[in-house]
Amino acid sequence: MSIVGRKVSVRVPATSANLGPGFDTLGMALAFYDELEVEAVAGNDVIVEVTGEGAGEVATDENNLVVKCIKFTFDRFGQKMPGLRIKAHNVIPHGRGMGSSGAAVVSGIMAAKGLLDGIVEMSSSDLLDIATELEGHPDNVAPALFGSLNIAWEDQKGPHTKKLFVHRGVSPLELVPTFKMSTATARSLQPESVPHEDAVFNVSRSALLVAALTQSPELLLAATEDKLHQDYRAEAMPETHALVQLMRENGHAAVVSGAGPSVLVLASDPAERLEAAKLAAEKYPQWRALLLAVDFKGATVVTHH
Repeated sequence: MSIVGRKVSVRVPATSANLGPGFDTLGMALAFYDELEVEAVAGNDVIVEVTGEGAGEVATDENNLVVKCIKFTFDRFGQKMPGLRIKAHNVIPHGRGMGSSGAAVVSGIMAAKGLLDGIVEMSSSDLLDIATELEGHPDNVAPALFGSLNIAWEDQKGPHTKKLFVHRGVSPLELVPTFKMSTATARSLQPESVPHEDAVFNVSRSALLVAALTQSPELLLAATEDKLHQDYRAEAMPETHALVQLMRENGHAAVVSGAGPSVLVLASDPAERLEAAKLAAEKYPQWRALLLAVDFKGATVVTHH
């Protein structure tokens, strides 16, 4: 079966990983989407047109991350990748802790899934396996793939995730600065070991956070306390650290979004979120405030035969 002429449309949500205490374990999808249109064409040429975030910066040939992930997925299933015409419209800021690279990885895998529809069947666990192999950690790719709140873990059989539905009162506010932070740099600031009491502290808060996000949003401030990663990274992102502290001192459950430097506020209702946004606008007017919903669907692909 030839797939030349086949077109797919892909939509992938932004994500915020860690959520404070859930380091490398918890991630949540946000209703803020990168979109991709991919057409399979004859030959081997790949042309990528990027609008929005990353335009003029990211590769527009076979070195583009999305293209690499499409090719990886085709190879994984023993299929030859055709020529591609790709239009990428990106809104997820790059290098800000909102899962832009995870979204690119998932976009490529979902595009391959759509192009190979009817030729290769890809299960949810296939998608998670490939995405984790390409991204390195499942905590961003799991919510990008499946939506909502995800608890991700790995064992000898590979990566796994459990999707949970977030309480309808939870109102995310993403505060995005103009500067970037490399995930690798943020990770390099982590110590190899942490004090026993800090580990116990985070275990309790992570368990509480699952309850707060799914059942009891009024517990979010206590549930988002962390001693494993945020303080160690503070020196690299002093403004981020100060904004988190300001929010928390005023009763708002603020955390570093992913590896930063964005700040995620998990308000327990829309009115509290507006208070937090107002406080941020007064003290940090140069930061962009995104009032977002939780995404419950995850990545979607539509195949146009």
